[in-house]
Amino acid sequence: MTFHVLVPDNVHQKALDLLKANDVIRVSAPGLLARAALLEAVADAHALIIRSGVKADAELMEKAPKLKAIARAGVGVDNVDLQAASARGVVVMNTPGGNTISTAEHAFGLMIALSRHIAPGHQSLAEGRWERKAFSGVELKGKTLGIIGLGRIGQAIAARAGAFEMDVIARDPYLPAAVAEAIRVPLLDLDQVYARADYLTLHAMVTDETRGMINSESIATMKDGVRIINAARGALINSADLAAALKSGKVAGAALDVYETEPPPADHPLIGLPQVLHTPHLAASTADAQVTVAVEAAQLVVDFLLEGVAANVCNLDALES
Repeated sequence: MTFHVLVPDNVHQKALDLLKANDVIRVSAPGLLARAALLEAVADAHALIIRSGVKADAELMEKAPKLKAIARAGVGVDNVDLQAASARGVVVMNTPGGNTISTAEHAFGLMIALSRHIAPGHQSLAEGRWERKAFSGVELKGKTLGIIGLGRIGQAIAARAGAFEMDVIARDPYLPAAVAEAIRVPLLDLDQVYARADYLTLHAMVTDETRGMINSESIATMKDGVRIINAARGALINSADLAAALKSGKVAGAALDVYETEPPPADHPLIGLPQVLHTPHLAASTADAQVTVAVEAAQLVVDFLLEGVAANVCNLDALES
């Protein structure tokens, strides 16, 4: 039997080479497809390898009766309807470790840049001004960093914060206490993290509990002058509430790489505020990470189609159907 693997997004050539090395796999890699073309192309696909640009929803799966697996070259599977996949017995897999370092480095870079006003300082000088007094910053040394979500990325952040002599605390209800003890990061209740953190960095998934967790009520419990970094998911923050807190001075600054809607609308309440540093969802956008996640996704598909081995499964109930 020959398996058809459709790659309707832009992934590294090394991933395509890995797939093509197997005689029983036929690869279609047209690049990022428009929706209508995508729905036509999936008709005889046994597996998909996607990134964030493809929406694998119920409609797509209805058009793909042969589909057995979806591999996400990245961590988040927000663009995949897991319930619809499970109902059809389609296994959804991701590559959670491939962009850990890239994301951690970007989040830490945002924290440094926010603290030292690097972006506005550069812009000021590029426009012909010399404004040293306007951009006085703060050191990271001796500050308390609160990490919300101490998974792979959160732990990488914690390691780097230690090198900067920061005090690190965290909130993660799913992490075994032994793991936190091994890396010497105290796990605290959320209200304790809010009360103590000079910097708050978000590395949690969006759930009913975490959606909009940074809001007027939670901000009121935080330290005056807290700085907030988000390179995880835009929906973790109530943007209007954060904007109000920035304008009042309760929050000293924010650095954001993700937004509820991407790209964010022109009237987004945080766009244009001088206390906010923005990047356009760049955390995983390094050449290193893109190679790694693409190759890992391809290997997941090969192992599943040829060996029946499923790893990094995001919808375990699909294996039971």
